[in-house]
Amino acid sequence: QVQLAESGGGLVQAGGSLRLSCAASGRTLMSYAMGWFRQAPGKEREFVAAVDWSGDNTYYADAVKGRFTISRDNAKNTVYLRMNSLKVDDTAIYYCASKKWASAQDMGEMDFGNLGSWGQGTQVTVSS
Repeated sequence: QVQLAESGGGLVQAGGSLRLSCAASGRTLMSYAMGWFRQAPGKEREFVAAVDWSGDNTYYADAVKGRFTISRDNAKNTVYLRMNSLKVDDTAIYYCASKKWASAQDMGEMDFGNLGSWGQGTQVTVSS
């Protein structure tokens, strides 16, 4: 079982940037697609971005396309989410999740219950 730990959240002004990290332990991430998800207060968890095991293929929610970039470093067993041009609506707890042998698009479209491991989340707050 892969254990995931997110970091890098914080408070930032609208228009600013943050980079989140998701570090994995327990197993190598080489055969896992990885995704970022978020849950805002009073709202359901939603998909943000995903990357396949190689890092060559990515998939984004329309709300973040062009502003967020997902990437991975398999040598470091870590996945990143670079968030630029942040908006107040991006305020949420951000989670990473894994799914073995999935494509990036699969992670964006499957039921959350079918995903593998989840991290504990990191809070991102964007002020106006």
